[in-house]
Amino acid sequence: MKKTKKIVIKVGSNTISNADGFVNEQFIESLCKDAVMLMEEGNDVIIVSSGAKIAGISAINKWSRKADMHYKQALCAIGQVRLLASYEKSFSKYDYTIAQVLLTRDDFFADNRVLNIRNTLFTLVDEGVVPIINENDTVCVEELKIGDNDTLAAYTAMLWNADTLIILSDIDGLFDKNPKEHSDATLVEVVDNVEAINIEVGDTNEFGTGGIKTKLDAAKICSDYDIEMILANGKVDNVIQKIYHDEIKYTKFLP
Repeated sequence: MKKTKKIVIKVGSNTISNADGFVNEQFIESLCKDAVMLMEEGNDVIIVSSGAKIAGISAINKWSRKADMHYKQALCAIGQVRLLASYEKSFSKYDYTIAQVLLTRDDFFADNRVLNIRNTLFTLVDEGVVPIINENDTVCVEELKIGDNDTLAAYTAMLWNADTLIILSDIDGLFDKNPKEHSDATLVEVVDNVEAINIEVGDTNEFGTGGIKTKLDAAKICSDYDIEMILANGKVDNVIQKIYHDEIKYTKFLP
């Protein structure tokens, strides 16, 4: 990573939530501190963050209809404000300004929108502002869902010409079999051909819509555009710093 310059960090719903299902403010503070460390080392950083629905649930403390699409979209609209406020609070401690960018899958397949997104991202980063990207859940319907932001992060990395995409999840990386079902599962530390991967994809929990399948899909997109992808456990304290200094094990997908 010390040879990279442009880094996209993706935070999943399972990573940003605590054991009670609410937004983990301590994690956001730690993530922002790590992002600042990367920027002070001369890197440019964009964050793709899930968590709007969880923040919405915690804001109004209602769970009963969280699986209903319209209610989910409403929760995201409520929670997006609170989520960005948490990022703003943490980054402001280091005198960094953030910007909100809400995108949909369609945005990456319309030339004029792609150009507008690129121009905005490059301008924000050039000005030292940290873009915080999320899916625009209030206008997306189920068939347009990108997939827990894994694919959104990969498309962002592609569009921004990033060097590395870091996906923070609730697992240590890619295993040769489902570690939740097999005690002898082994972490795959380096993948040099993501197309050759053939493992069980497993399920996700109630907070996320992704899982290992969407992470492999993201790795395939990154591979097509010569972008390195890292899959690591976001529950590890100061995880970005430990990845940067190679102090923990994770999975690296080579382009």
